[in-house]
Amino acid sequence: MKELTAEQIQENWQKLRNLITNTFEGDRLEKLNKMYDYFEDRMCMAPASGTEYFHYAHVGGYVEHVLHVVDCAMKITNLWQSEGATINFTTEEVIFAALHHDLGKVGDMDKDYYVPQESEWHRKNQGSIFTHNSELQYMTVTDRAVFLLNQFQIPMTENEYIGLRLTDGLYEEANKKYYINYGKGNSLKSNIAYILHQADSMATHIEYDEWENSQKQEEIKVQGNVDNIKKAVTMKETSEELSKKSKDLFDELFGDK
Repeated sequence: MKELTAEQIQENWQKLRNLITNTFEGDRLEKLNKMYDYFEDRMCMAPASGTEYFHYAHVGGYVEHVLHVVDCAMKITNLWQSEGATINFTTEEVIFAALHHDLGKVGDMDKDYYVPQESEWHRKNQGSIFTHNSELQYMTVTDRAVFLLNQFQIPMTENEYIGLRLTDGLYEEANKKYYINYGKGNSLKSNIAYILHQADSMATHIEYDEWENSQKQEEIKVQGNVDNIKKAVTMKETSEELSKKSKDLFDELFGDK
């Protein structure tokens, strides 16, 4: 499992806060800062998922993943624009939606969303590092994100709400009415939802590839250690065999004299 140092966790947190300061202003910035101050300790330590082969299921993974999604969202927006797509949302809106698409994984006002997995069987056989906190009222991650933003009276534009709310695409059953609605005038009025879903999917798959590659490297390292041990044992056995042959030869030549 990936482990971030305390310095890396702090560096990621500072990047997040700098992004907020440089993107938003006025009353909304003040309210955002209040929310991030309130959740600082939990956000810094929260994982992005609970299972090691999902995305960033490690301490500090939440902030790391959010920053990754913001970066992907900006790159995908630029790609869509370069291909002639209509970009009828602002940079501030796409950053806001990307920043808060997983806010629900922080939990509620006083309880964590993820808690350490205590079952050794689940940790060993299913890679479950964290599990959902059963004390929380069930909500989808995006619904909880909207709920938390509301707790701090942080306003959203329509584009920000649509981008955040539909980040999970068709993986979320409730999103079908938004994505699969071909009635005249009922289709999505902005591309922001498609871009946010692609950004989250892109970041998540890259993070999985990162985990998979690290596992392969670990397997190569373990196999290398095994090979070295086998080589050492073989050399020892060879050395002992040569020593025995030398002793037998010595006894044969000089033993009776």
